[in-house]
Amino acid sequence: MDPVQTLVLPEDHPLHRVQRIAVGVSGVALLVCALAGFGDLTQLLRSYLVAYVFWVGGALGCLAILMIHHVTGGAWGVAIRRLLESGARTLPTMAVLFLPIAFGVRRLYEWAQPERVAHDPLLQHKALYLNVPFFLGRTALYFLAWSLVVRALTRWSLRQDASFDPVPGQRLELISRGGLLLMGLTMTFAAVDWTMSLQPHWYSTIYGVIFMGGCALTAFAIVIPTVAMLSVNPPVAGHVSDDQLSDLGKLLLAFVMLWAYFSLSQFLITWSGNLPEEITWYLDRIQGGWLWVIIAIVFFQFVMPFILLLSYRLKRRARSIANVALMLIVIRFVDVFWIITPAFDPGRFTVHVLDLAAVLALGGFWVWLFVRQLEGRPLLPLRDPTLPVLE
Repeated sequence: MDPVQTLVLPEDHPLHRVQRIAVGVSGVALLVCALAGFGDLTQLLRSYLVAYVFWVGGALGCLAILMIHHVTGGAWGVAIRRLLESGARTLPTMAVLFLPIAFGVRRLYEWAQPERVAHDPLLQHKALYLNVPFFLGRTALYFLAWSLVVRALTRWSLRQDASFDPVPGQRLELISRGGLLLMGLTMTFAAVDWTMSLQPHWYSTIYGVIFMGGCALTAFAIVIPTVAMLSVNPPVAGHVSDDQLSDLGKLLLAFVMLWAYFSLSQFLITWSGNLPEEITWYLDRIQGGWLWVIIAIVFFQFVMPFILLLSYRLKRRARSIANVALMLIVIRFVDVFWIITPAFDPGRFTVHVLDLAAVLALGGFWVWLFVRQLEGRPLLPLRDPTLPVLE
């Protein structure tokens, strides 16, 4: 039998059970959103924005890491390439799911409220860029660019599956070189538009880099538990080596350190400058109970994973590295929550039931879509020239 056919996701695979659980959780959470958000649309939109930025960040991270693999090569990427492609192919659907934010833009962003702009000279000065039509137009352009890149990568990946011709691999590398430059620009502007502009009086030149690093970290935290599950269950069992898992653990550690480095850099530069228009962003996220959230983020998103991922043995055990990644998924959401929520209620720690319901509703749907994208194609790119096991 053709090995390509034997590596298609079977109907009884544990991932399908995860998919069914995700759908059930999403349905219940969606009902909670409908009931709790009926009388508080503004809070529903705020919670949805946090959930949306988190999950779209995972999809964007998958696309970025996929292109990094096509440019650099290596056995590490072969193990997760199909997962990265599946995550990236959720982006067109995520474009549709941006519609609630588009319709609720005036409830979320103060620069979209004419009465606020009329009494704020700085908002008037920024109105040429921060206005609703231009904001929505830019977002549409971002998703169009990302979707075109995903479509091109998918097309040439399918051609590579069909033969050992080296041309598809060369095209994938060429597309990825330009695509990474495009991603750097569009993700930076998306971060500024979607989250930094929630407090338009504040700015940071490193904000986009932190957003991109966080997206990549989220993507690794999603695909590593998935490949760990695949590696211990048929039909992939035996085809993902301990060395590949170790390489993924090393990359996860690298992005943990990258996120910590850029986040600390922004904090130190802002704090040492001690300028009112800059330091207030951190004050809003330290006071009123938020300090404990920062401590949790630093400990669970840097200190603990840094210590654990230094272990040679842990990185070679599927279950152990999966547990570290699952911990990072949770704390990544807390990090996104900490970045966005204080913009609506500065200096006061608040958690609403809709915050949890929205991330579970959207996340359950995203997981269902992610697994669905894996169906019908081999779980490993068997004709990738860098595949170390099956060639």
